Amino acid sequence: MSDQDETRRGEPFQDETPTTRLRRELPAEVPVVPAQGAAPEEISEPELTGRQRLAKGLWPPRVTRAQLIVAVLLFGLGFGLAVQVASNSDSDNALRGARQEDLVRILDELDDRSQRLEDEKQGLEKQRQELENSSDQAEEARKQTVEKEKQLGVLAGTVAAQGPGITMTIEDTEGTVEADMLLDAIQELRAAGAEAIQVNGVRVVADTYLTDSGKSVNVDGNKINTPYRFKVIGKPQDLEPALNIPGGVVQTLEKEQATVTVERSTKIVVDALRAAEQPDYARSSSR
Repeated sequence: MSDQDETRRGEPFQDETPTTRLRRELPAEVPVVPAQGAAPEEISEPELTGRQRLAKGLWPPRVTRAQLIVAVLLFGLGFGLAVQVASNSDSDNALRGARQEDLVRILDELDDRSQRLEDEKQGLEKQRQELENSSDQAEEARKQTVEKEKQLGVLAGTVAAQGPGITMTIEDTEGTVEADMLLDAIQELRAAGAEAIQVNGVRVVADTYLTDSGKSVNVDGNKINTPYRFKVIGKPQDLEPALNIPGGVVQTLEKEQATVTVERSTKIVVDALRAAEQPDYARSSSR
């Protein structure tokens, strides 16, 4: 290569254009500058580990209304169980020092109470089934009300009644039987479970009174004559022995020269009625 060529290498070519010269002078790789207003690339967050994701899900805690209600119910249940355990512990301590006789008595009382509760439960379940099985609950309730009214009417003497019982006939030819003797007979029958009593066509109720009237007796102001016939509805196996106990009604009347006959029957009809009385001042407190 000649000296002339070396001199030309440092000088620009005569036929170069400005654009060609700029391309030759620029470096091979020029960094790309994003245009003004362009959005920078999003920086991705570092990936969380399993423990960090679990901690992030548990805290802060998110309590819902249902969870709060369940928590309150569980607290109440636990408190009730604690009180029950404490109560049982106190009862056990008290029973541990009791005598055998006291324990037997307590056990008998618990058995009786359990039986009463079981009977009451069965009765309530029967009523519930009747109401549930009835197509019209109002009609079933009305029937029960009518039945209850009849039962109360039997006790008050406002409706007729029939059932098993006894007939007691007192023959007083000497006229020695007095009103208090017949009243003792009525009281003895009531104590034995009599549910309805009629004496010579007069219904006996809770406020019945007897008075002497010569050789006869007045029942609630109605004069009755011998023979005195008692028609009683109740359990015959209880009524008859109550009259025949030693020193009881039958022996007392026989000492007065009266003749007493007691007969059991599977059907006794008590049809004497008392007028239903309306109270003058008392009124129902139910609303």
